[in-house]
Amino acid sequence: MSMNDDKYDIDHQREQRQMKSIFGSLISFLRNRFDLNEDKAEQNEVVENIRKGVEFRGTNLWILMFAIVVASVGLNVNSTAVIIGAMLISPLMGPIMGIGLALGINDFELFKRSLRNFVFSVSISLVVSTIYFWLSPLTIVQSEILARTTPTIWDVLIASFGGLAGIVAQSRKDRTSTVIPGVAIATALMPPLCTAGFGLASGEWSYFGGALYLFFINAVFIAFATFFIVRFLKYERKKQLDVARTKKVNRIMATIVVITVVPSVIMAYGIVQRTIFETAASNFINKVFIFESSEVVNYSYTYDPRGDGNKIEVVMMGETLSKDAIEAATNQLNLFSLKDTKLIVRQANNKDAIDNATLTNVLRSNTQIIDEKNALIKKLEAKLERFHRDTIAVNAITKELKTLYDVITEVELSGGEITNPNGDIVGHRIVCVLELKNRSGLKSEEIEKLKRWLLERSGASEVRLYVESSSNSSAQFAIEEFFNNEIAN
Repeated sequence: MSMNDDKYDIDHQREQRQMKSIFGSLISFLRNRFDLNEDKAEQNEVVENIRKGVEFRGTNLWILMFAIVVASVGLNVNSTAVIIGAMLISPLMGPIMGIGLALGINDFELFKRSLRNFVFSVSISLVVSTIYFWLSPLTIVQSEILARTTPTIWDVLIASFGGLAGIVAQSRKDRTSTVIPGVAIATALMPPLCTAGFGLASGEWSYFGGALYLFFINAVFIAFATFFIVRFLKYERKKQLDVARTKKVNRIMATIVVITVVPSVIMAYGIVQRTIFETAASNFINKVFIFESSEVVNYSYTYDPRGDGNKIEVVMMGETLSKDAIEAATNQLNLFSLKDTKLIVRQANNKDAIDNATLTNVLRSNTQIIDEKNALIKKLEAKLERFHRDTIAVNAITKELKTLYDVITEVELSGGEITNPNGDIVGHRIVCVLELKNRSGLKSEEIEKLKRWLLERSGASEVRLYVESSSNSSAQFAIEEFFNNEIAN
């Protein structure tokens, strides 16, 4: 072997050692960064803390019922903020984490206690929420309620990763962070239970089943996440003499997880397929139905999970589209991944469009909007005209009064609308305050004449006249009894 070959081998080995050193340093860096043992609390401390939250009696039970009522009110009035507040109050997370911890450390006594309290808390929650919705006068199904009736695979992911965050936070020495409240909000245990209560109270069994299934998903995967982290942190497990019992419990847990996941995956797949179809249908209408003399006024689509009942319905106004144009549009359905989708085009001057409810609703809606705008314009014009008229009248009447009666030194004139208890305008009142050079400047006949003139000149339905003498040193009104009389049309 030549010296060059020896040098090559030495350099190659040096490079390998350097690469191993860099790779080892990177692994060490990542291991230190992701190490969960750094600020881990003692196992006994974590177990005791979770064990305290398992029991539902006294304070915990009352707080649970109060939280249920708050969440039910939030769902009833469609208030997201109130629902979030209820989720932060709720102590439901305790027995669920207790189940996961008990399975992780083979503590079957804690498991039975957690399961018993879990069933009890769910039962109390259902009873309280059902009573509330049964007594509530608000029976409208709000969007916040509907959002808790169709669980999907995404809820599985939220519950799983939320549960992981929750148990990791519980296993730390410092448990004062915002992680646990955040988990309570993200996993949303309370709203599905209240929605199930709404389903019971209203007899909507589909709402009851969907909401209870969503709650079950959250509970199972929070417990599973707790079990996983407890095993990952290598918590010491209680020694069980009955090995067969341990295996049986593990098999039951695995079965529950599978049974929970499969339906949610099927639901999620259906939702994704529907979303893809609706997006494709919307793109098809926006890009294909572009005509100079015709316009799309409304469209709708029907999705069939089997695929053979998909339908797009378009309502057109304007010049009638020819059969060739409609056929050309139909031929483009495949380009938008809408194979086997039926296209229905309804046009305003076709017989099949005359009785079309959608077109009628669109026209009615547009007419209503136009009528509302016209009414608003008339109202604003009336206010503007009244303001313009009143401004001109006040200025003109003030000048005319000083011209007609030289004894008047100052005029204060104001007007206002007269309304009835219902808020309807029933008249217009003019209030006039005159300051005279002396009290005897105007005679009674002249006062009466002046009031009638003001009534006619202003066009008001009522006039009130007050007179003040500038010679009065106390600067108070010297009001004669007849000065305060009202003159009406």
